[in-house]
Amino acid sequence: MKGHTAVTTASAASTGKQWRWKWLALTVLLLVFFSMLVPLAFLLGLHNGFPVGYSVYESPTSGFFEVYGRTNGVNEQSDSMDDSRTEKMLTNFSQSVLQNIVQEIPKGDSKPANSEPDIGREPANSQPMGLSKSSIDASNIHPTSYSSLGKPMKANVSDGSIFYGAEISCQLEFGSYCLWSKEHKEAMEDASVKRFKDQLFVARAYYPSIAKLQGQDNLSREMKQNIQEHERMLSDAISDADLPPLFANKIQKMEQTIAKAKGCNVECSNVERKLRQILDLTEDETHFHMKQSAFLYRLGVQTMPKSLHCLSMRLTLEYFRDPPPDMELSLADKFDNPKFRHFVIFTRNILAASVTINSTVISSEDSASMVFHLLTDRENFYAMKLWYARNFYKEAAIRVLNIEDPNLRNLNGLGVKQLSASEEFRISVRDLDRMHPLQMRTEYISIFGHSHFLLPEIFKNLKKVIVLDDDVIVQQELLSLWNLDLEGKVNGAVNFCKLRFGQLETVLGKNTHDRSSCLWISGLNIIDLEKWREHDITGIYQKLLQKFHNGSEETWRSATLPASLLAFQDHTFPLDSALVISGLGYDYSISEDMIQKSTALQYNGNMKPWLDLGIPTYSKYWKKFLIQGEQFMDECNVRH
Repeated sequence: MKGHTAVTTASAASTGKQWRWKWLALTVLLLVFFSMLVPLAFLLGLHNGFPVGYSVYESPTSGFFEVYGRTNGVNEQSDSMDDSRTEKMLTNFSQSVLQNIVQEIPKGDSKPANSEPDIGREPANSQPMGLSKSSIDASNIHPTSYSSLGKPMKANVSDGSIFYGAEISCQLEFGSYCLWSKEHKEAMEDASVKRFKDQLFVARAYYPSIAKLQGQDNLSREMKQNIQEHERMLSDAISDADLPPLFANKIQKMEQTIAKAKGCNVECSNVERKLRQILDLTEDETHFHMKQSAFLYRLGVQTMPKSLHCLSMRLTLEYFRDPPPDMELSLADKFDNPKFRHFVIFTRNILAASVTINSTVISSEDSASMVFHLLTDRENFYAMKLWYARNFYKEAAIRVLNIEDPNLRNLNGLGVKQLSASEEFRISVRDLDRMHPLQMRTEYISIFGHSHFLLPEIFKNLKKVIVLDDDVIVQQELLSLWNLDLEGKVNGAVNFCKLRFGQLETVLGKNTHDRSSCLWISGLNIIDLEKWREHDITGIYQKLLQKFHNGSEETWRSATLPASLLAFQDHTFPLDSALVISGLGYDYSISEDMIQKSTALQYNGNMKPWLDLGIPTYSKYWKKFLIQGEQFMDECNVRH
């Protein structure tokens, strides 16, 4: 009995081992199967909206704008930015371009959303500035009805405002990436490789039908052999230089084989179905790569370059290692003295602000009367303090302020938490000047951000200031602008007549403005602070924010467009349009003659001059005002 028991136990153990090995083998086979299936599904376009692209809800409805934020190539990334934010950003891009609603993505300065927002308060878990966008496409023919910003209503398709299947411009869907890609288009180096692929697609479409025909065995074998040879060559060839020396003979041989196949009596529907399937896969792949390229482009223009990040970090570390003497103490009498010319810049970009100041000072004949006030955040405050302690700009006085300082944060109970500089918007409208009535025209404008509406409280002793954006360079003396009579107006600004208030009725609402009035833009503005206080522009702006910001983070940044525009309604003095030439960050058509004659240049748009993706033709005007011989610039490889 003992022996029998031992044999039974041994047999059971053997059987258990066999089962374990079978399960192990089955598990391995399943893993191999899925490891092959997932890449295959990805390549065949079965990813069903795989999130590749840049962060935007693109919608060719008759009412959308896109917020870029004032990053200027610097990623203002808060501590709350994590992997889920990136995943959300990628998911946003996979939305259909024919989605018939208005949607916005806010800026990424962390602050809990509130139904009654104060200036400077921003929602939590918002996107990093520059990576987030919202969009408006306004039509002056058939405006779509929206109850208010952030509360979408179904568009009226019957009135002609929406045409599904209509041709949508590349720029409308992919933004300035399309402009950049056209200007940097390179000559094809794989024309023959592409021809190989085309022949391979056609041969594969005909082969199943030829193989079934009676008496066509030789042609079937010939076609199969040519297909295998093409596949073998394409497996090793990416460009024409990778092809074997006699590849032209292979092309000619396949061409003859395909001609024979076309002469056979085959079922056309089978071939058509096969070719249509290949065409659909190719179109899906093309669109996928377009999305991927646009997303990578967005990363390149909207994130902080390594050299600028290095510069900021090195300056901050050096400041705490060896703090410089406070030069501002000796200049304190100038900072609140209205007899001097005062310039204000809201910025996080050390290098950009430096160029703006340097260009303004060099272009002036009396730099001793100039005072620059730089308002930045706490992350860049100490780096900027050291920078301006190390570098001098003729006789101009420079003061760096931390807008997150408690003394500024609690001004007038506005609850300023973080810097909210100028916002950039991409606005698409129907262009009536073009032949095609559905052709969209895209323009880029900059507008005051939330922080600008603290100016009267921050500078209580000043009567007026000139506000500069950090993507502006000055080429001529601004004394005439400082002495300009604004005729009782608050904001002296350049009008942007390519866009008018009537084209933004879906955002601004009706009966609140003159439809024919041009939009005003920020960049170079003269502000009468006394008139600002008299008309309570800040209070008007707060009320407008409550109207356009519905308490969600989606509308926080986008609300700056209607709120800023309407706050200065009837309070804007139009400056000469030739004073500032804008668009140097996206428009390739600006002539050199216009640039040289203008008083100031503004690099609004994605392609900032300090980025590798900047427009080279325009970047040279910006680079000539860079500080030379700066140790930290050289150590961080900041390009000159």
